[in-house]
Amino acid sequence: MSLVLGALLAIPQAMAGDAAAGKAIYDGKGACASCHGPAGAGDGLAAAALNPKPASFAAGAFRLDTDGDGQTGTDTDLANVIKNGGGKYGGNPAMPGRADFSDAEIANLVAYIHTLKK
Repeated sequence: MSLVLGALLAIPQAMAGDAAAGKAIYDGKGACASCHGPAGAGDGLAAAALNPKPASFAAGAFRLDTDGDGQTGTDTDLANVIKNGGGKYGGNPAMPGRADFSDAEIANLVAYIHTLKK
């Protein structure tokens, strides 16, 4: 029984994501900083040309409720927008979906995004 309990308790930690790995994706292959900015303030180089402006992760300014739970900016909401793009949920269609990212990469990005809130 304790082995089963231990395995169940380990699951949320495995799904939590690694913020350092998320930063590498954010700054690198994800190209997130180009719109959301290096500190997540929504002020990246491409942000000036976008309407609506990219979300400010620093302000925690999330407006999409992708799963209809009445809350915006949950881990599920962030993961859905990363995977499927903002346009699918009524957000900015310029936010591309990244179906090429693994679930682990998405979890890492979500973990990193949380570190940007001031």
